[in-house]
Amino acid sequence: MPTLSELLRTFRIRAGLTQAALAEKAGLSEQAISVLERGTRSRPRIDTVRSLTAALALTPSEADQFLSVARGKGKQSGEPKRPEPASAADGPLVPWQLPPAAPDFTGRSAQLDAILSVLRNPTGTGPVGLVAVTGMGGIGKTTLAVHAAHKLTESYPDGHLYLNLRGYGPGDPMSVADAQRQLLRSLGADPHRVPADVEEAAGLLRSRLAGRRILVLLDNAADASHVLPLLPGSSGSSVIITSRGSLTALPGARQIHLDALSESESIELLSGVVGEERVAAEPTAAKSLASISGRLPLAVRLIGGRLTARPNWPIQHLVTLLEDEERRLDSFGSDETGVRASIASSVEFLEHSERPLDREAARAVPLLSIPDGSDLVVAVAASILELPAHRTGAILDRLVDLNLMEAVAPERYRFHDLIRAFGRERSDDTLDQAQRDAVLERVLRFYTEFGWAVQSKSHATNPRLAIATTPFSPLPATTSTESAADWLDAEHRNLMDRFHQAIASGLATAPIIPDLALALFGYHEYRSRWVEMGEMCRAAFGVAEASGLRLMTAWLVHDSAIPEVESGSLEVAADRLLHALELFRAIPDRHGQARCCSSAAHVLGRLDRVVEAIELGTEGLEISRQLGDTTVEGVSYLALGGLYDRNGDYDLADDAYQRGIALAEASGDLRSVAKRYLSTGFSHVLVGRTDDALEPILRGLEAARRGKNKELQSQALQHLAAVFALRGEYRKAQETVEEAIELIRPLGNRLRLGYFTLELGKIGVAAGQFTAAARHLQDSIEILHDVSPHFEIAARELLDLARREQAQPYIYKQPQGT
Repeated sequence: MPTLSELLRTFRIRAGLTQAALAEKAGLSEQAISVLERGTRSRPRIDTVRSLTAALALTPSEADQFLSVARGKGKQSGEPKRPEPASAADGPLVPWQLPPAAPDFTGRSAQLDAILSVLRNPTGTGPVGLVAVTGMGGIGKTTLAVHAAHKLTESYPDGHLYLNLRGYGPGDPMSVADAQRQLLRSLGADPHRVPADVEEAAGLLRSRLAGRRILVLLDNAADASHVLPLLPGSSGSSVIITSRGSLTALPGARQIHLDALSESESIELLSGVVGEERVAAEPTAAKSLASISGRLPLAVRLIGGRLTARPNWPIQHLVTLLEDEERRLDSFGSDETGVRASIASSVEFLEHSERPLDREAARAVPLLSIPDGSDLVVAVAASILELPAHRTGAILDRLVDLNLMEAVAPERYRFHDLIRAFGRERSDDTLDQAQRDAVLERVLRFYTEFGWAVQSKSHATNPRLAIATTPFSPLPATTSTESAADWLDAEHRNLMDRFHQAIASGLATAPIIPDLALALFGYHEYRSRWVEMGEMCRAAFGVAEASGLRLMTAWLVHDSAIPEVESGSLEVAADRLLHALELFRAIPDRHGQARCCSSAAHVLGRLDRVVEAIELGTEGLEISRQLGDTTVEGVSYLALGGLYDRNGDYDLADDAYQRGIALAEASGDLRSVAKRYLSTGFSHVLVGRTDDALEPILRGLEAARRGKNKELQSQALQHLAAVFALRGEYRKAQETVEEAIELIRPLGNRLRLGYFTLELGKIGVAAGQFTAAARHLQDSIEILHDVSPHFEIAARELLDLARREQAQPYIYKQPQGT
């Protein structure tokens, strides 16, 4: 009899089809046709035979012949035969146990390609292929594995085995022995003759798989030990394993880790469930739904199903319901197939473990979920759990192993939004309000201790240090101020989220609130984070006042004025500084009086209240000399220098500036040196001494570069750009501001970024480049919104001018910031 390859080639040529045309007509791959015609494969699946029979329009007798040869019944007697699993009458059926593939499978193209590249084996001669797909519950591991397995049918004509090992509930995990018995029974073994010994049964399973091309899908494994005795031992067969736990201990396995879907993929999946027209009608609500679902495929499908069952509901209505975090998980399924049950099964796995570390990890979930913020660093988590850092790190890593957390960077971890919601449910059920507040207070206390430690290094002579109520240890000598500030830069968004959470909780009147605000003064001033300083001071000084903390109150009122100066609200700043001065005098506290006098002198001078300002500046200078406080003495000289400049007493001004700079140089503090040179140059710019401003600004820039202080470098460049713009050198001014923006952008300082962008707009209008200027001004408005109303208004007024492109030239004005 002819071989299968001969028959197929004969029938194809008779039909006038190329291999590609036949493949398209039969719904197969061109590679599959090529393999069959070359004789590389002689036992195609029955579904493949039927598709080819229909595509080739074979007669009944030809179809019978084709099927008979394909099933190996036409071979010579001496030719080795493979098992005949085609029908119940002829022997055991080919196992075809895969669940159906999801018709709305979305995304995961890179992960799918990775699986197929490892497991495609058209010749059946490659080594045993192993792929491990891991990720949190509901992330789509099984959906991806099943989808990939269906695409691999051509490589595994002897069948597919599927087994849910129940590693993470509901119920107990399937034992290895039970799993072996089920797989062997599917392969035709007598269940009564399966050895009880796991190793012996593993050998029998490998024997049954030997010489066969079968794909095994082991779903929901607990760990590597759960699947090792279930693996084939010889070429031809392959295995896909899915698990919520880590499978890195599985030798030779390609590791595929699944994260949440992208926003576009989530919306595409939602469209597949509820219909494209419904999603297209409410695109904004669909995006909100994708975000609230945490872009978790299981959650997207469940809420999509809920919408499908309610065709008259607008998507926005469901979004509104889901915005209530306390009810959110109820909307993602309430039975064992829902999101809550999926997460709970992972936590319960840890709770019932024999390992103490696992049980500690389970207890940690509700505690770690209490603080707001996107991330948890090890040091903060250790404060929450009241454990050493090394033990805390082990707990967090164990949660990562089970995909209950994500390790986003060294020492930094993150909950998925829905896992955090589950953890908060548990904390509400197991802890009272006082216990939850205590967790949050431990977090704030950690930040307070660190803030004071940073300030003791960045502002070693600061009188605020004497009023710290939270004990702290100095930073190690090897830790620089810059590296400590870098750490706070990375953590600052979390810190502010937790501060706002605290002032909305039972901690709203706790002394830790003003203590934290003052502790972070050094960092905020060092990084020019005026917006955050203002937020914290405004929330804190009422608490300090109500608690009878008079000195703290005075300092917080003083510090709340600094952001107002930086955002251009000078009248508000002056009122606060004069009020703070009254508070310091009433205590009395001479350190505070001296600082208030110098600060108020600077602001009042900017408001042209020069006589009053000189009196306060002189008072501050005298008090600082009496106290031996050279820091405030130097600042007082700078304030007086600015006032003399305004009066036109340039000799007196220059003498005061030099005295202030000399004190900074004597201290050896490059940051102070840079700041005082820049203050001198800026004061010159304000009074029109443009040429005189250039040298101190360049000296300040040089000192900032030596000190590697990017914030001060950016400030120096902005002042330098102002000098160029006032001279009419607009190209140089633009390039200099752009350089400043590149320095400031990574620091995340919105006020500085918005102000510098506004400066670009001002320079552009002055240069007559109205289109570019309008673009910069629009950007600055977006950045400054809710950050600086004063500068936002200035940007809007200038934008109107730019859009009208007035013929009368716009004259660049001196900058208003510092």
